[in-house]
Amino acid sequence: MKKTFSILSILTLLIFSNLTINSCGNREDTVSCFPSSPINVTINLNTMPVYNNLNYDGGWVYVNEQQSGTRGLIIVRVGENFKVYDRNAPHLCPDNNTTLEVKDNISILCPKDNTKWILRTGEPQSGSSTSLPPKTYLNNYDPTTKTLNIYY
Repeated sequence: MKKTFSILSILTLLIFSNLTINSCGNREDTVSCFPSSPINVTINLNTMPVYNNLNYDGGWVYVNEQQSGTRGLIIVRVGENFKVYDRNAPHLCPDNNTTLEVKDNISILCPKDNTKWILRTGEPQSGSSTSLPPKTYLNNYDPTTKTLNIYY
């Protein structure tokens, strides 16, 4: 009984240590080394042609304005609503190869480890190396003025 308990304790300790090292520390919805910066963006879908895709279901854009995070945002229209994702990979400490990109208008890809998420929902696709979704931000949309406010 003692031998089984000892082996089980050692295995548990190794697994916990490995998870802690690979995640850069404790996390809630991202790794602890995820950059924290203010998000406060207002865009008008009528004023800039670059935002025209957001007038259609499934349309998406990158936003790299002031106060849009350290690497910008991915905004996608989902019906009458919007999903706003941070472009930092949620499961890896940031480096030159962890900026999320949209692939084939249906997926979000982390180029470092090829982890993919579904663009419209943020759910990890099969074979992903994490169960964490991309970090999302709150938003308000006024359909009358076609103004989208994104904040954190």
